[in-house]
Amino acid sequence: MLHTEPEAKIFSCSKSTYLAEKIAERYGIPLGKVTLAHYSDGEFQPSFEESIRGIRVFLVCSTFPSADNLMELLLMIDAAKRASARHITAVIPYFGWARQDRKDKPRVPIGAKLVAKLLESAGATRIMTMDLHADQIQGFFEKPVDHLFASTIFLPYVKSLNLENLTIASPDMGGSKRAYAYSKFLGSDVVICYKQRKEANVIETMELIGEVVGRNIILIDDMIDTGGTLAKAADLMIEKGALSVRAICTHAILSGDAYEKIERSQLSELIVTDSIPLKKQTDKIKVVSCADLFAEVMHMVQNNNSISGKFLM
Repeated sequence: MLHTEPEAKIFSCSKSTYLAEKIAERYGIPLGKVTLAHYSDGEFQPSFEESIRGIRVFLVCSTFPSADNLMELLLMIDAAKRASARHITAVIPYFGWARQDRKDKPRVPIGAKLVAKLLESAGATRIMTMDLHADQIQGFFEKPVDHLFASTIFLPYVKSLNLENLTIASPDMGGSKRAYAYSKFLGSDVVICYKQRKEANVIETMELIGEVVGRNIILIDDMIDTGGTLAKAADLMIEKGALSVRAICTHAILSGDAYEKIERSQLSELIVTDSIPLKKQTDKIKVVSCADLFAEVMHMVQNNNSISGKFLM
């Protein structure tokens, strides 16, 4: 009797195994076997340890720093292409380099476009990601992009808090669209923070557009890096009369002294997904897993079903 192989397999880059294992469990298949050989100079080579000929492979890899994560994903895509995989879906919960989505000054690269071209050149036939820093990055690809929204997992948690006088806030003008989308579903007011930067990750001034007195505030953002913006916004809102300030950030980059800034700030809670692993645990940070969301959409893609029901924004 011929042994029948499953029509899809899930593999993971080395730094995303913690999430890929949960996705595979919820999908209903074991995580595929892949090894990573290292050379003494730091070069590495991934190898699939099982046949992937003629099937769809899902490669789970968040491309957070270092650049080795992106390089590992590119090598895995190339290996899958050369192993005759039928479809190669790059599942990138956190799409790194996305902040370089345009030329904001002369003589700089558009890094997000470059990464898109690298993924396609390597052989990816589909991209699946969540809460891109800029929606227009989807247009950098010539292949299908499934852009999922973490609001589908954050909104039930927000509703479970049963907060009175709820107000949604954006930490900057660029995030106002996201804040208004959340406010629409929650029936709340919106506050916008207007900030000016001296340089990247350094805020010079911040002002509030909207009323926060006597309100429970939830700041919405796609990522938190140094934590400076959210910490400053929370402190300013409490100073202006807010009852409490929470923050929802899909991707917890949390570089430098971000954890210390969060602890010292007036934020009562920071809610994030597990698209990026936390460097350490703290009582102020609540992690909501995105594994169910990705597993469900991967099932839908494999079975050629519509995924429009997973878009709340």
